[in-house]
Amino acid sequence: MGEEAIIDKAPLIDHCTSSTDVLVVEPLRRTGNVWSAVAHIITGVIGAGVLSLAWSVAQLGWIAGPLCILLFAATTFISTYLLSDCYRFHDPEHGSIRCSSYMDAVKLYLGAIRGKVCGVLVHVSLYGTTCAYVITSATSIRAILKSNCYHKEGHEAHCKYGDTIYMILFGLVQVIMSFIPDLHNMALLSVVAAVMSFTYSSIGLGLGVTNVIENGRIMGSVAGVPASNIADKLWLVFQALGDIAFAYPYTTILLEIQDTLESPPAENKTMKKASMIAILITTFFYLCCACFGYAAFGNQTPGNLLTGFGFYEPYWLIDFANACIVLHLVGGYQIYSQPTYTAADRWCSRKYPNSGFVNNFYQLKLPLLPAFQLNMLRICFRTAYVISTTGLAIMFPYFNEVLGVLGALGFWPLTIYFPVEMYFVQNKIEAWSTKWIVLRTFSFVCLLVTVVSLVGSLEGIISEKLS
Repeated sequence: MGEEAIIDKAPLIDHCTSSTDVLVVEPLRRTGNVWSAVAHIITGVIGAGVLSLAWSVAQLGWIAGPLCILLFAATTFISTYLLSDCYRFHDPEHGSIRCSSYMDAVKLYLGAIRGKVCGVLVHVSLYGTTCAYVITSATSIRAILKSNCYHKEGHEAHCKYGDTIYMILFGLVQVIMSFIPDLHNMALLSVVAAVMSFTYSSIGLGLGVTNVIENGRIMGSVAGVPASNIADKLWLVFQALGDIAFAYPYTTILLEIQDTLESPPAENKTMKKASMIAILITTFFYLCCACFGYAAFGNQTPGNLLTGFGFYEPYWLIDFANACIVLHLVGGYQIYSQPTYTAADRWCSRKYPNSGFVNNFYQLKLPLLPAFQLNMLRICFRTAYVISTTGLAIMFPYFNEVLGVLGALGFWPLTIYFPVEMYFVQNKIEAWSTKWIVLRTFSFVCLLVTVVSLVGSLEGIISEKLS
């Protein structure tokens, strides 16, 4: 099989260290390439967000909706382009240092204080995304049951199913999947998840096209879905912006993905190429699913294209698409939880270097399965993490509103502010130079989008909870 994997029996230590730390041998050889990176990105990006985009375009209308998707795509590429160059920090004493996580990079480039602030924001964003995936998985499982019920009993039948049991089942699957050590061991899972995402996105697109043909006209309007008053319309527009913001950025996991790439060629060049490919692919699917979904349903566009039952037939295809969503979310959950798992492992190993509970690994061999490594800290922490995300999802099972809040919270600080600031430091950009003014203006505009998106999405959650 070529290079053998190196199992690290020593304490888990950061790949990226400051000038006061001791640099140690890295536990894994990097064998990733541009296509494994594309698979990781698509697994992380095309997820729950794509299903809400038709609803978002419906709120914004035929001009503003597609334009906003394109603008968010361009914004995401710019931020990933800047961030990719920050993977290697050139320290005057230790030379080139790899930054294997977003927080490592912020700490080295911008200092400890902003590094801690970034750490909180990153883990809140990652944690919230995994909660959203739990919600979406249960919604899709429930949609399969409802689809079968409508097929047997008729479209007007009272087919109602709860969410809680399916969230718990998804959580149990994630407890098992959390035994995967890290992103280096997830290439196959990411490929499967990426294939699933393309499959259900294509089905949603195909059903939308079919509906438009059957209707004989393109539904919708330039102004979007009407509201009873201007305030309600603004809330919906702001929430739609938050949903689109959630659908794109992956800066919180970009450096973890880049850390899996082999070199040469230079990791930043490979990552930029992978980002370009992945963003072009996702934007094509986003525009097609969003626009054909809106064209098919107009003002009645559901919040979730495949589970809101704009489509009833063929029921087996709806079932298959929702099964693909669930399989994709199994991998997507791990993509977004692994950075938190790794951070917890490293922090505990530094804090308790002599603890067997933290640092000892035990080999387990089950019949018909390859041997794998167990660690008591990983079992306890990762299980508690999954339980907490599942519990929070059960408390707030509001799909569009939750996506909007998560998109708004992470968009400006994580996707725009920190990458721009690190770019200034790395390239020694002078204040009030042309590039400085352009990027500062870019950052400020994105801040305004974040504020209005957050306000609109919070209003939506409060309204849903009180209704």
